[in-house]
Amino acid sequence: MKFAWIDVRHVPQDRLEGVVDAAVHARARAVVAADPAVLVTLPPTVTKVLFLPDGTPPPEDDGGADLVAVVVHDEDGVHALRGTGRAAFVEVRDDRTLRLACLAAVELPHTVVSFTDPTKIPLEIVIAAADRASGELICVCADVEEAGIVLDVLEHGSDGVMMAPRTADDVFAVVRLLEAGSAPLQLTTLTVESVVHSGRGDRVCVDTCSHFEEDEGILVGSFSTGFILCCSETHPLPYMPTRPFRVNAGALHSYVLGPENRTNYLSELRSGGSVLAVNSEGRTRKVVVGRAKLETRPLLTITAHSPEGVVVTLIVQDDWHVRVLGPGGKVLNVTELESGHELLGYVATDQRHVGFPIGEFCRES
Repeated sequence: MKFAWIDVRHVPQDRLEGVVDAAVHARARAVVAADPAVLVTLPPTVTKVLFLPDGTPPPEDDGGADLVAVVVHDEDGVHALRGTGRAAFVEVRDDRTLRLACLAAVELPHTVVSFTDPTKIPLEIVIAAADRASGELICVCADVEEAGIVLDVLEHGSDGVMMAPRTADDVFAVVRLLEAGSAPLQLTTLTVESVVHSGRGDRVCVDTCSHFEEDEGILVGSFSTGFILCCSETHPLPYMPTRPFRVNAGALHSYVLGPENRTNYLSELRSGGSVLAVNSEGRTRKVVVGRAKLETRPLLTITAHSPEGVVVTLIVQDDWHVRVLGPGGKVLNVTELESGHELLGYVATDQRHVGFPIGEFCRES
C-alpha cells in the first residue's frame, strides 16, 4: 500500500494547525517536523517523524518521535544508521550521491530521497536497486502532480512520497491519489444465446499505450448493465503481425468500462484518455488510450446471459480475427461462437448517466 509523509517543516504558522489536522483526518502515514513540539500532540494513528537539520547529531532522546530522519553524505553515515531503526535522507545530485541512495535503500528500513534534476532516471535506478530490499523508499515530491508521476516510475514507483503541502487541500489531494488504485472486478461466466450477422456499421479499435497480457482485454457491451471481455491482439493471427496494444472492441455506440466505475462510449475515446484493462481473473489496471480508430465493417451481434438471467449484448466486427475471452482466459474467435459457448463478462447493477453510475430507473433494449 502506497503512503504519504506530510512534511510540515516549512508550513507557515498560520496554516500549520490546519495542515496537521488534515494529515490526521486524511490518515496520512506520517507527519514530518523539525520541532518535536509539533509531534507531541499527534495521535498514535500517525507516525511522528523528527527530521534533524543537516549536521545535527541524533539525540539520545527522540522527544516522543516514532522515527528520526538523518541527513547522510557518505557511506559511513549510512553504516552508522544500521540497526538504529532511523531513516536516512539523501539528496541525489550526482553519480556519487546516487550510489549512496542505492546503498541506503538496500540496507536501511527507511530511506528518503530527493533529486536535484527533473529527470526520473535516478529514481528508476534507486527503485531497481531496492527491488528486493525489505526497507521502504520515500521520494520527496514538489506537488501532487509530481507525486502521481513518481508513483508510476518503473510501474512499481516509490513506496511512499514526502510532500510539503501549501494548504490542507494538498494533503487531501495526495492521499486521494494514493487511494486511487484500480480495484479487482468480480467477473462472471456468460452463456451465449445467439450470434447474428447484422449488416454494416462502424466499429472502433482501441489502441493503447500499454502492452496487454495474453489473458487481458477491455470490457465492452451494448448495455450499461453487462459487458463482455474483449481480447487484445496479443495472440498470433494469419496474414498480419500481432498488435499487443490493441483491442478490436466493438460498434461505436458500445459502452467501455473505465477507471473509477466510469463508462464511455467507444466513439468518445480520445488520445490521452483511459480505459480499464481487465484480465481473466478480474485484476484491473488503468491504461492510456493512444488513439481510437473508427472504420466501417460488417458487424456481428453476440447475445449472452448471466447465471442470474441478465442479458448481455455485444456488437463486434464480423471477422474471424476478432476475439473474446472465455473462462480461464480461453481465446475465442467471434465468428466461431455458438449457442451454449461460455464467455467471461461483468454484470453491473448501476444504470448510467453520462457515464456515471446512478440509482434511477432505466430500461435498455
